[in-house]
Amino acid sequence: MEKDTLEIQKIIACFATSFDMKDWNGLEACFTESIYTDYSDLRGTPPQTVTAREYVQKRIDSLDQLKLHHLVSNYEVDITDSNSATCRASMVVWRKSEEEDFTSHCIYIFQLTKLDDNWKISGITQKVLWNEGTSSIHKGAK
Repeated sequence: MEKDTLEIQKIIACFATSFDMKDWNGLEACFTESIYTDYSDLRGTPPQTVTAREYVQKRIDSLDQLKLHHLVSNYEVDITDSNSATCRASMVVWRKSEEEDFTSHCIYIFQLTKLDDNWKISGITQKVLWNEGTSSIHKGAK
């Protein structure tokens, strides 16, 4: 179990860092083939299930022109069985254009699935605690 907890923390850290490094292939590698997503707090849109490729393409379209920094911590891992888990984590997401910035302080709930002995993210729910700045610089924010 301790090894699984560490592996789950590593895949979530990779998820966050992939945004900052604009490592879009690395981001896609964090996921199962399809992903449940709920960004309704940030976007005002209903939850949906998308392919990993669609998820990444939407992030490229809305974030690639910005400087990004995702800081993740406070991992609370619950391993349901040998192939499924959840992890609640705190995250601060900084987005910066040349003139403006937009920051979200959030709690993420990740669903994870173990495939071929590797943990992958199969679901993401973002709960926004508060936002600061100019949301219009992020094409996906309401």
